[in-house]
Amino acid sequence: MRTAFLLAVFAIGGVLAGTVVDPAVLDACPGYSASNVKVEGGTLTASLKLAGKACNVFGTDIAALQLEVVYETTNRIHVKITDPTSARYEVPDSVLPRPSSAQPVSPSSAAIQFNYTASPFTFSILRSRTSEVLFSTKSHPIIYEPQYLRVKTSLPSNANIYGLGEHTNNFRLDPDNTTLTLWSRDAYGVPTGTNLYGNHPVYIEHRNTGTHAVFLLNSNGMDIKLTEGALEYNVIGGILDFYFLAGSETDPTEAARQYAEIVGTPAEVPYWSFGLHQCRFGYQNYIDVAGVISNYSAAGIPLETMWTDISLYLEPDYFPLTRMREIVDYLHSHDQRFILMTDPAVGYFPNSSYGPFDRGSADGVFLKNANGSDHLGLVWAGVSVWPDWFNDNAQDYWTTEFSIFYNKDTGLDIDGSWIDMFCDIPCTDPFQQAINQDLPPARTTAPPPPDAPIFGNPAPRKRDLLVPQYSINNAAPGGNLSSKTAYSSLSFSPMSSNAPSRYGTTMSVATHLAMLARRPGLRTLVITRSTFAGAGKHVGKWLGDNFSDWDHYKNSIAGMLGMATIYQVPMVGADICGYAEDTTEILCARWAMLGAFYPFMRNHNADTSISQEFYRWPLTTQAAKNALDMRYRLLDYFYTAFHQANQTGSPVVSPLWFKYPKDTNTYPIDVQWFYGDSILVSPVTEENSTSVSIYLPNDIFYDFPHSDARVQDFEFVVAPGVDGTASGQLYVDDGVSIEQSAETEVEMSFVGKTLKVTGSFGFETGVNTARVRFLGVSKAPGSILLNGQAVARQGVSYNQATQVLDVSVGLPLTKGFTVTLV
Repeated sequence: MRTAFLLAVFAIGGVLAGTVVDPAVLDACPGYSASNVKVEGGTLTASLKLAGKACNVFGTDIAALQLEVVYETTNRIHVKITDPTSARYEVPDSVLPRPSSAQPVSPSSAAIQFNYTASPFTFSILRSRTSEVLFSTKSHPIIYEPQYLRVKTSLPSNANIYGLGEHTNNFRLDPDNTTLTLWSRDAYGVPTGTNLYGNHPVYIEHRNTGTHAVFLLNSNGMDIKLTEGALEYNVIGGILDFYFLAGSETDPTEAARQYAEIVGTPAEVPYWSFGLHQCRFGYQNYIDVAGVISNYSAAGIPLETMWTDISLYLEPDYFPLTRMREIVDYLHSHDQRFILMTDPAVGYFPNSSYGPFDRGSADGVFLKNANGSDHLGLVWAGVSVWPDWFNDNAQDYWTTEFSIFYNKDTGLDIDGSWIDMFCDIPCTDPFQQAINQDLPPARTTAPPPPDAPIFGNPAPRKRDLLVPQYSINNAAPGGNLSSKTAYSSLSFSPMSSNAPSRYGTTMSVATHLAMLARRPGLRTLVITRSTFAGAGKHVGKWLGDNFSDWDHYKNSIAGMLGMATIYQVPMVGADICGYAEDTTEILCARWAMLGAFYPFMRNHNADTSISQEFYRWPLTTQAAKNALDMRYRLLDYFYTAFHQANQTGSPVVSPLWFKYPKDTNTYPIDVQWFYGDSILVSPVTEENSTSVSIYLPNDIFYDFPHSDARVQDFEFVVAPGVDGTASGQLYVDDGVSIEQSAETEVEMSFVGKTLKVTGSFGFETGVNTARVRFLGVSKAPGSILLNGQAVARQGVSYNQATQVLDVSVGLPLTKGFTVTLV
């Protein structure tokens, strides 16, 4: 998407660097003392009283607090510190439904323990088996004020911390000098070291002794500071609502699965969504759109889904509905899909019989100023209003608008939804500013004839909600909290100053439900860029308006790992070839290859850049065809990984140390990753390089087996590890339905030279298992048995040089089988 928001009326000299206070001053605050401690089974409660003279560093210290500690499961402790005398904002269940409440477990059965000292009050989280301290506030008093909360924990030297995003830092954060600001804002160019679109206040810490996670459920703006030996939260409101997750002493994926138990497992997405997506902001007209579709076909590059940006709304003469419907019909007839941008901004036309505005006004769903008037802002459509997603009528309104505009018989029959955009802080006269900025933008060329041929021609307390006393490191003019995001002091239903961090996620849920209503029973694909904890349960994510350069190419890997591995938003990818500025043939070719191993693969760029569809250059065309050939042969592998993520929270992609937690060399690596259980991806990341140096842990790795043609039948690849065994899974269903009437779930196990394929085979795949390819076979076996019967010689191929053995199977995937190497 493009970025043309309001001029900042609070621009007072650039980016505010955040409030800096000597840590010694904060550590000298009195903290609290615990009294009236009660323990009942797995629940501990206590009163906390200010332990001395208030420091009032950013407001008035709250004199009395309430502590509640609950052992919710054997692996999860919930620690909540609240102000019992005054209502403070808490993230509502409608944004993040809490885990189902069961009886607390006994602390004696838990993998981690909550320990505390009463005066001054400090607490720690320890591993039960080893008494290893995972989190400790010792020597760092808690500060609790109306607009400032501070908690600080000690860390081991050179700690391995991952998460706390969205950001452009390395995947492993610098533990000695990092400040991460969580506050959603439009961040054109995805600048390094600033707050971006997503807010996920969770981190995973990995040690040689195990892996654990900490989640602070708070959607207020915050700075999280990593300094030598410590991690410090500085939050500008709400409550302290921590979840401590035991993870595992041996398996890092357990921490990810335990976090998924809180925020929800990722959504199942349609099978077709794993194909190639093409989009651009700046397609000139409907002929241009049709030409892109035709040219992909002519180049032999499989295009799964065509996208268009907001031009269709702004320039109906250039994108007439009848011709766009013709394009959508063409796509559907060729088993392709269509997705269109949907922004929350609704044009402000109170006297023009504009249906979306009139219906929303009648239902009272738009955001209001404090005096009850409509909140007006300015985006590409001109002066606009925005829905308040917490309004009781907002969901019905949004569902109705989707049913009208995206009606399959009279509108555009979209297959997925793409949501984006909010405005900058309000201006004093948006109408005049719309004139000054020429919004909506005007064309200088005439639209094409409406009957031009297409296809076939390829080519609470009173607070300062804008500038609180503690200023987070918000990368916006003057540090103002409403710059390039939702206005912090609007009269939201119960949203208050948390609007920016949650607006995108609440819109995502509303859009997800609207798509379900217009396509009952079918899985949705909704892609957004503004996310909060739990977003992956409903939507996927693209990583924002990046640049066409090698730094953004490389940084996209860490961004993907953060979203997919830590935050449980696995349907993620960057704008391939870059959004802003001009790409090059080589960069776009490399990015096509990298993007083939993003979970979400989309080429997208701006109207100010050159065209960059993969067919534009010979080298890029060939690279895209090679990469897509590999991706399409792995689609069922990808699909199975997503199904497992939906069922258990197991990461779809993960860093090397998830597989090799004792190998310290893997801890900082963030340019290699595993897709699913078995595919190690190691792309070229240096400009003009034709080779790549990679790190291989102490294990057996195989080159991915290539073939000359894409095949229809399944091929099982057996790649034994150092112990000579291998295992795998395959999940198949109809690819689009939410409730499946039949499923095929296959388990594969190779032990002692015998491959056993078992499972349930309810879904008729219509294809066979063509062959099994065994890797690492040092010599040809004397004979091969398929279900106990010898395989004919013509059904076996062995290559001594590559140590690859191919065995023809030719059986329909309707039951299990065994292959034994004798």
